[in-house]
Amino acid sequence: MVDVFEEVEEQLRTERYLALAKRAAPWVGALVATVVVVVGGGWGWTTYQNSQADKASVTLSKAAEAQQQRDESGAFAKYGEVAKSGTGPYKTLALLNQAGMRLDAGATDEAVKLFDQAAKTAPNAMVADFASLRAVYALLDTAPTADLEKRIATLSGDKRPFRMQAKEALAFLRLRDGKFKDARSEFVILQQNFDSTEGMRERAKAAVSMIDSGGAKAMADAAKLAATLPPPSQMQLPPGMQLPPEAGGAPQ
Repeated sequence: MVDVFEEVEEQLRTERYLALAKRAAPWVGALVATVVVVVGGGWGWTTYQNSQADKASVTLSKAAEAQQQRDESGAFAKYGEVAKSGTGPYKTLALLNQAGMRLDAGATDEAVKLFDQAAKTAPNAMVADFASLRAVYALLDTAPTADLEKRIATLSGDKRPFRMQAKEALAFLRLRDGKFKDARSEFVILQQNFDSTEGMRERAKAAVSMIDSGGAKAMADAAKLAATLPPPSQMQLPPGMQLPPEAGGAPQ
C-alpha cells in the first residue's frame, strides 16, 4: 500500500491531477480482499470456505482462476453466472469483479452500472458504500458535476464507512471544475482531519502546494482540452507514421 500512495503522490507533484484522482483509488481495488475479510460474519467468509459444494462459491472460484490465467472473457462469463443466479455476498462479489474488469478495459459506463448493481445487492452498508465509492472514482473525470455531487453526498455522512475517501473525491471534483478556492479548502480539511489516512494528508498537502503555486489552473485547462480529443488510435496521422503500441498504434 505504501508504494501505491507514493506513486499517487508523485503523479500529483508532476501535475497530473486527473491521473492522481483515478490512482487515488487503487486502495479501492486493494480493499476488495480486505472488505471480505474484515466484514467477517456479514460476508460469511467461513461459510464460503466450508461450502465448496455450493454452486455459487464453486463458480466464483472458477472465475477467479480464469482471471488469474488471463482468460478475461471466461472469467467475466463465470462471474456473470454468479451475478445472475448467486445470492448474498457471492452475487455482490461477482458484480464487483465484473465491474473492475470492465473498468480496466476502459468501459466506464458499463463498469459504473455494475458497481451500482453491486451496491444494491450488498449484504451490508460497508460493502454497499465500497461499491458506490468505486463508481464515484470511475466517473470522476467525466461525469457531470451535479451527478457526482449527489453520489458523493450520499457517501459523506458522519457515520458512513468511507466518508473520508468521499470527501477526498469531492476535493478532486472541485479541482477538476477549476474551483480552486473550494478545492483548497477541502484539501486543507483533509490535511487537518484526524480521520484522514497518511496517504490522504500527503496528497492534500501536495494539492494545496500545487494550487498555491498557480499550477492547478494550467492543469485544469489542459485536462479539459485533453477530454475533447479522440483516443490516440482514432487520430489521423500523416501517411507512413504509426503510433507506438503503448499509445494505441499497431505493433512495429
